Amino acid sequence: MGSTSDTRVKRRKVFYIPGYDPFPPRRYRELYRKEGAAQAALSGYTLDLQGGTPGAGFGWQARTEIDGQITVAEIEILVWSDIVQESFHDSILLTYLAMIRTAWIYISTGALWRLMRLRKGPVIAALYPVVMLTGQLVLAILLGGIAGRLALSLLAVFAPAATAGDAVWPPYLQALVAVLVAVALLRWFRDRDGKIFAYYLMHDFAHSASHLGAYPPDLHSRLDAFGETIAEALQGDVEEVLVVGHSSGAHLAVTVLAELIRRGSVPREGPALSFLSLGQVVPMLSFLPDAHELRRDLRFLSTRAEITWIDVTAPGDGCAFALCDPVGVSGQATSGKRWPLVFSAAFTQSLSPARWRALRWRFFRLHFQYLCAFDQPKDYDYFQITAGPRTLGDRYAGRPASASRIEHAVSKYTATAP
Repeated sequence: MGSTSDTRVKRRKVFYIPGYDPFPPRRYRELYRKEGAAQAALSGYTLDLQGGTPGAGFGWQARTEIDGQITVAEIEILVWSDIVQESFHDSILLTYLAMIRTAWIYISTGALWRLMRLRKGPVIAALYPVVMLTGQLVLAILLGGIAGRLALSLLAVFAPAATAGDAVWPPYLQALVAVLVAVALLRWFRDRDGKIFAYYLMHDFAHSASHLGAYPPDLHSRLDAFGETIAEALQGDVEEVLVVGHSSGAHLAVTVLAELIRRGSVPREGPALSFLSLGQVVPMLSFLPDAHELRRDLRFLSTRAEITWIDVTAPGDGCAFALCDPVGVSGQATSGKRWPLVFSAAFTQSLSPARWRALRWRFFRLHFQYLCAFDQPKDYDYFQITAGPRTLGDRYAGRPASASRIEHAVSKYTATAP
């Protein structure tokens, strides 16, 4: 199976599970096209993209020639952006209510304090929308109050009372102007969130915490459908079925794959089954009290011989729990644990100094660097992994885990059943 295979891959089926992303999946194809061409040119191989994949899913075909070997990969996006769009609303009031509820969940359960013992980056990322939204609200109130007082003063000058002591302009007019200005400013901030990401990140964390770590029913149904799609691919004429889970998509992939193996949908003589988790944020969910299913799936998947699981993060990615073993820190490591192999994409080494300086403070862009080209690549190449001639297990056979990884249990909640 995938953990021991050294098969040279001629055909591969790749399933990509995005993170919390409300945008349509076509942008992933364009990112793959652009960055894949750049990586192929840098690393000296050929990579060509072709049309869509068979079936109803959204995807494309990638063809590589590496060391004389031609490999064709069918890459399909497992879409849940419609669920994200439904949870991603424009209401300012509802966003602030979600902020209060989400902050209370992480604080009252003790999850926030435990997460702070891991990496500072994702905790700062979690606090960022709270700080930004609170700052926007305070600024809107202050400027609204100033505008209200100024409006009343101007009216007193340009429309004075007819006789001394008359109150032509009622006192509530100041409050009305203050509210109108404050609301207008809050809308201005919201409409420019494409550069600030405060609303986006707030909705992301609120969605994760909405059921205290349990999957919402609509998402659970979608994960079942993902499992059926992957199970069908495992019956196909390919040498490897590779599942890639990025950001929030990593813990979704854990549950999909664990259930796939549990129900016996991985054929003994079928393709190698591989799982690549990138920029994972598993602790944001697994540290919550009702994440029983995810913790159970982490424990189960970490022991299975049917799969190869490689977990790649980077300390330069401030939105991921870099080098935090998602099984270990969630308190699910057992004596039979074999996965995941945790190592760093080492942004500061695999990107040239000039490229690193250009990207260093673009935190959201760095969270997607795993899907992009590296101008000083080491042993991580997303395009060779997804479209090259070696299985994931063969590519990283014998590779040591990063010595600085965190493996010890940190989560307060470790139960795998209610």
